[in-house]
Amino acid sequence: MARVVVDVMLKPEILDPQGKAVHGALDRIGLPGVVDVRQGKRFEIEIEGEVDDARIAEVAESLLSNPVIEDYTVRVDD
Repeated sequence: MARVVVDVMLKPEILDPQGKAVHGALDRIGLPGVVDVRQGKRFEIEIEGEVDDARIAEVAESLLSNPVIEDYTVRVDD
């Protein structure tokens, strides 16, 4: 059985208000020196049998992310 991990992040040029809010809060709670925070999503998909890389990429692009504003990476952990 394989585990496919898809990490989805806003593209660098897209404003990330949740990341900015967390960034501001970190300094207030005593963690100074943080330069930036970006918020994202992580999907873990368990697959029985062979992993079809092309099909996983298609699912990541069409269902798990919005390719207009988000980038994604796919990793397979056997």
